[in-house]
Amino acid sequence: MSRMEHSLKRIKIGLVWLFLAGISSAHALEVSSPAILKPSPEQMQAANLTAEFLTRFHYRPIPLDDALSVRIMNRFIDSLDPDRLIFLQADVDKFLTGSKEIDDAIERQDLTVPFSIFNTYQMRIIERMTFARSLLKQGFDFSKQEDFSIVRDKEPWPRSSEESNDLWRKRVKNDWLRLKLAGKDDATIRKTLDKRYENSIERTFKYNSSDAFQSFMAAYTTSVDPHTDYFGAKASAEFDISMKLSLVGIGAVLQERDDYTTIRELVAGGPAQSSGKLAVGDRIVGVGQGKEGPIKEVIGMRLDEVVQMIRGDKGSVVRLDILPVDAGPDGKHHVISLVRDKISLDKQAAQKKILSVKDGDASRKIGVITLPAFYEDIEARRKGDKNYRSASRDVAKLIAELKQDKVDGVLVDLRNNGGGSLSEAIDLTGLFVGKGPVVQQRNASGEVKVESDTLSAPAWKGPLGVLINRGSASASEIFAAAIQDYGRGVVIGEPSFGKGTVQTVVNLDEVANNPKPEYGELKFTVAQFFRVDGGTTQLRGVTPDISLPGLFDLKLVGESSFDNALPWSQVKAAKYKSSDNIKTLLPRLQNLHDERVQKSPEFQDFLQDVATLKEQREKKSISLNETERRNEMAAQEKRIKARGKVNDGIDTGMDDGLQSNERSLSADLAIEKNRKSATDVLQNEAAAIVGDLVDLR
Repeated sequence: MSRMEHSLKRIKIGLVWLFLAGISSAHALEVSSPAILKPSPEQMQAANLTAEFLTRFHYRPIPLDDALSVRIMNRFIDSLDPDRLIFLQADVDKFLTGSKEIDDAIERQDLTVPFSIFNTYQMRIIERMTFARSLLKQGFDFSKQEDFSIVRDKEPWPRSSEESNDLWRKRVKNDWLRLKLAGKDDATIRKTLDKRYENSIERTFKYNSSDAFQSFMAAYTTSVDPHTDYFGAKASAEFDISMKLSLVGIGAVLQERDDYTTIRELVAGGPAQSSGKLAVGDRIVGVGQGKEGPIKEVIGMRLDEVVQMIRGDKGSVVRLDILPVDAGPDGKHHVISLVRDKISLDKQAAQKKILSVKDGDASRKIGVITLPAFYEDIEARRKGDKNYRSASRDVAKLIAELKQDKVDGVLVDLRNNGGGSLSEAIDLTGLFVGKGPVVQQRNASGEVKVESDTLSAPAWKGPLGVLINRGSASASEIFAAAIQDYGRGVVIGEPSFGKGTVQTVVNLDEVANNPKPEYGELKFTVAQFFRVDGGTTQLRGVTPDISLPGLFDLKLVGESSFDNALPWSQVKAAKYKSSDNIKTLLPRLQNLHDERVQKSPEFQDFLQDVATLKEQREKKSISLNETERRNEMAAQEKRIKARGKVNDGIDTGMDDGLQSNERSLSADLAIEKNRKSATDVLQNEAAAIVGDLVDLR
């Protein structure tokens, strides 16, 4: 758990902080067969090492046998084609013929079968996208009554090419209709979709053996348990950066747009911004190393490969060939030199703000601390750096600042915080509870260890609230559960994720005494954690004291949605002293909350948006009839106009039919700005509940 829940953070929006991997589009390629991908000796050895570790040291050792082999193969196929639109049933039948033999193949270091499946996957994508492009030459009859199934994960694979073609005809028809309803003319629609499908083909040609291996290893590890994972060398480096919230680079957010690596954002104070030589929208067309190294063209290159070229050692020079934002493809380039430096990812760190909560003529100042993850610069700490960065250290500073601002109460917002460092969860709890037990761990041998904080006195003793949602997992649940068990504060929101397991990370190269970073790292489950009251958050999560509506589908998101999650269990309670103060105030807090939200137009609008989102989510298919879709669109427009200018950040409104990189950069940034400026209805209400707590105490 020192490196927990990296997988929960893999939310891809097509941009990169110079460390997140991505795949870009390239120049048009002749549609032909991509290169046959083959596993390297190092990959086959890494799979074998992984099997040895998981069968011997996992919290719940599962033998790599025929039964697990079948699960691995099914998961691998589903991960490649979750909507069952790419493969044919005959493909799947062929893949599963030898599914019981994958255990023997891993043991003898032979990954021919999974790589063969991935190669077939590439060919099927090219076939499907080529067919999709051919459909654009003809028109579509939008007066016809037919539907397109948008939820296909439980559907059978197409039995024939004809059946597959009909599915894709409907998919392309829906893509066309979305753009048509957004006001695009036929020529624009045809150009947009042709480029979209062409990009998919080009991305397929850029897949490499690492992509195939990572996909297979993810299927293997998650077949053992949902939170066991494998990191290749690049993924491991990215994970380390996400934990320490710093990297060495130029300080720019890059995005794939058409054939170009485009600057989406400049980090304040970073080399790129400080130079004054770069602007948002500029395109990087070449990268050179050092003051005199040759510049390599990067047009059409995978985004993760461009990122690797731009990153480097602190103090080293990187040269960028820039095509300015306002220049055409044949415009004048210019080359700039930047000195790489350490970049702090402050936007991903703990943040604070103060909300003024009014109750009649009275007003309360509530300090809100938003914590996206339980990060910790483990390497700096081990080296003895007294100023190493961590979540609890940053929060301690924010608490001191809020105390200077004389806030009346504090709200810790842990929504969508997927976890991180176990020690940071303990230290953060200590800031509000002080010295005492925080969490219990049970290892594979059944031994239970109580983990405690040693802080002599809490940094904040006043009224406290903790805001959680279904995306709050692991370390977030440890903190929220401890606050609840101690009666230290009121937990607000929706039931948390339900992850109650502990992971550790081993470097497979170190295990094999391999001096080169070739084998990657394995994150695997080694223990289960329990609340101080003896219960566990596993499966059940943390139940809030006061519930707020949420955006998640609780049946599809959370530990209970996994078919191989550990069961709920409990151990003996630790020795801790709990307060009943919060418990006695809960009925009154609930009443005040109910009365307030009933009178709040914003909250009622939010409830309506949640209901609309749920209704949209439950639709298994959509009409391909233009009249029906226009009627639906008119109803949406009417609802939006009735709302006025209220923006709660829930996207239930108009669809422009475009993907992010198909919009202009300015339009895409405007959408992002609008999302960030949305009224946070849930956070405001949670702060109001903390305000009630201030008054009642």
